[in-house]
This record gives sequence, structure tokens and C-alpha cells, in this order.
Amino acid sequence: MKLGAGEGTPGETERETDRQKPSLLPLLSVNFIGTLGFSIVLPFLVFLVERLGGNAFVYGLISSMYPAFQLIGGPILGRWSDIYGRKKILLLSQLGTLLSWIIFLAALFLPVSVLLNVKSGIMGDFLFTLPLAVLFFARALDGLTGGNVSVANAYLADITEEKDRNRNFGKMSISTNLGFIVGPALAGLLSVTEYGEVLPVLGAVIISLVGTYLIAFRVPESRECALEKIPEGKSVRKIFGYQLRECETARGRKNPGLKEVLRMPHISYMFGLYFLIFFGFNLFYTAFPLHAIVRLDWSIAEMGVYFTVLSSLLVFVQGPVLSRASKRYSDATLAIFGCLLLGTNFLLLIPGDLFLTYLAAGFFAAGDGLMWPSFLSLISKLAGKEYQGTVQGFASSFGGLASISGLILGGFLYGTLGGSTFLIAGLIIYCVFLLSFRLRGFEKGLKP
Repeated sequence: MKLGAGEGTPGETERETDRQKPSLLPLLSVNFIGTLGFSIVLPFLVFLVERLGGNAFVYGLISSMYPAFQLIGGPILGRWSDIYGRKKILLLSQLGTLLSWIIFLAALFLPVSVLLNVKSGIMGDFLFTLPLAVLFFARALDGLTGGNVSVANAYLADITEEKDRNRNFGKMSISTNLGFIVGPALAGLLSVTEYGEVLPVLGAVIISLVGTYLIAFRVPESRECALEKIPEGKSVRKIFGYQLRECETARGRKNPGLKEVLRMPHISYMFGLYFLIFFGFNLFYTAFPLHAIVRLDWSIAEMGVYFTVLSSLLVFVQGPVLSRASKRYSDATLAIFGCLLLGTNFLLLIPGDLFLTYLAAGFFAAGDGLMWPSFLSLISKLAGKEYQGTVQGFASSFGGLASISGLILGGFLYGTLGGSTFLIAGLIIYCVFLLSFRLRGFEKGLKP
């Protein structure tokens, strides 16, 4: 007996629904490539800055350019992704990244002309040279168009059911950390050639070009318009060559600004935690390369090995460990426990002992691997469907604001306090641990 139109067995209907869902693979590939492009430069960036005349303060400052300008671009791009679709804004963001790496590469061929000679008791002594100025511009441009993380998070929330959010954000984190595994390893291999830093940066350009291709031709649109109640009678127009329906304009009543977003239930509290987490992380990310050079006497290759080990452990935790843990424990519980482990990692770095440094990598992987995907899952659930991109965009701004502070202070604090900088980072994450107990109440409010 043939089934009539619209009929079908439950199994067939379920399989049909699964076929209609966009695959995570293209998004994961784009995320991996984006991380790979940056991580291939990360191990030698501090050495490059010093070679071009800078010091620890300049290294922290140049690292802060990306989050500083993401603070401006993140909310705009997040909002645009709600209006025009995630794919188009991902493409815009990736094109900005590609252009920024081309400029970064060009800076390596410029003469080291001194623009400013600084002698300061606070900032230290350094030369501000022409190539450094261009590097500042390149990182600023990447940050201004750097809405890829917030838009990718919104995209994932679009295509994932709430029960699968934690595991899928874990997969996103895995793709990120795979980039951090491959990138430093490539950097170590390429930087020892006669071409020095040129080959790794050229690699970042090529990698970004591949990412642009994937977004343009392999990433499907998750939804044409995230906003509801689209006005009738609007004409269809093209943006970046793709058809989309007209959404309400940014001036309409469905255009929440920061004040409106902060009034959403629990969002302001989550943004506060977002800020503290990023602040603690970026103290570490700036201070650790300096710590590795000064205290551990590491080379570029040794630093690359460490980041590769750290990222490999993160992949393991965010893969099989998180997949099993998320079935037994709630997002809030995993976030709380993860913060406790993460804070302990920073304390283990203080003595500058090689064994404790690698032991800290295990605590970092376990803590971050459990905490961060769980935190992202919870904030995406609280954001709801309609303003996912907008909320994620403002969240990235809070993260950017914390990153600016952490990246600048990280270099300054390490120059002043040495390994005690990690004590400050640890105390910040322990504060997040205590504040995260309130997340259990937020989570209960989400249940029907």
C-alpha cells in the first residue's frame, strides 16, 4: 500500500528532517581554518615584535588591536547576521581577515624605519617603527571585521536543538583547538627556514583564502532572516549576489540596542561572567609567551610544542569526555567544575617549573574543555532564537573589552610581577567559579 501525500512513518519523517538540517562540517572547517591562520603566527609574534623594535608592552598593545576593534564591529556584524543571514556576514568577516593577513605579510618587507623613540618608566624603552605601525593596522582591520566567532555561534544555535547545544559547541571548540595543534607545529617547521617569518604569514594568507572559498561555496545559509514578523510587500533584493527577503530595518522596533539586550533575563549577568573569563584568559595569553622566554628559556619550536600538547588535550576533553559528561550533568554544573580546574591551572604556572607547566596544561584542558562549551550553550539558550546574532555580537564586545584590558595588562604585569601575574589570572577565574553557582537557577528557568 502506497502512502498518501504528506504521510510517512515516524522513522522516515525523522530521517527527512535530519536531511534538511545543514551539516556542521562546513562550519567546523571554517572555524578550524580561521584558528589555523592565527595560530600559525602566534608562536613567533612576540619575537617579531621585539625584532621590529617593540617590547613586552608593545606586544600586549598589538595583541589588543583585534579585540579593541572587534568591540566596534562585533555587535554590528551580529545584528546584520540577524537581518541579512549568517552566511553573508561570515563571508564579509572572512574577506576582512584575508585582507588583514595580506597587509601583515606586506609589513615584513618594509624598511625598519623609526617613527618614534620611546623611553618610559611605565611602558619601558622601545622603538615604534614603520612595520610595527602596519602590523597595528592589520590587526585592527581583522578585529573590525572579526564577527566570525559570534556569527558562527549564532549559526550553530540556528541549526542545533537545545539538547545538542553543549556537544555541538564542544565540536566547535574541537575544531578551534585542532587549528591550535596544526598551526604552531607548522609555524615551528616554516620559521626555521631561511625565509623566517615570511613563510608562516604567507601560509596564513593562503589558509584565509581557503576559508573564503569554503564560506562562499560550501556553507549553506542557516536562515534568510532571523527576525520574525517580516513586513509584507517588500521587494526581493540581492546582497553579495544572494537573494534574501527584506527584514525590518535597524530603525524598527525589532532593533534592540545594548540597553534592551541587557534587560533580557539573566543576559547582563552572563555578560559579566563573559568579561571576567576573557580577562583571565588574556592575562595568560600575553604573559605566558613572555614567561616561556624569560623563565623557561624556550625557543619558538618549544613554545609550538607546548601549544600543540595543550590543544591536543583540549580536543580529547571537548570530544569524548564532554560528550559523555554532557549526558549526565547540566551545562551549569560543567561550567562550575570547569572553572575550578581552570583556576588551578594558572596557579601551577607560577613557579616556572617545567613539570608543573605541563601539568598545568592538563588542568587547563580539563577546565576550559568542560567550562567554555557549557557556558556558550547556556548563553545561546538564554538568548533565544530571534536575537541570537545580536546577543552573541554584544557578548563578543564584552569579551573584546576584557581582552583589551587583559592583553595590555598581561605584558605590563608580567614585566612588573613576573610569574605572580598568573596568580591574578587564577583568582579571577576562581571568582567566576563562585559566581557560576547562580547559573543553576538560570538553567532551571529554561525548563518547561
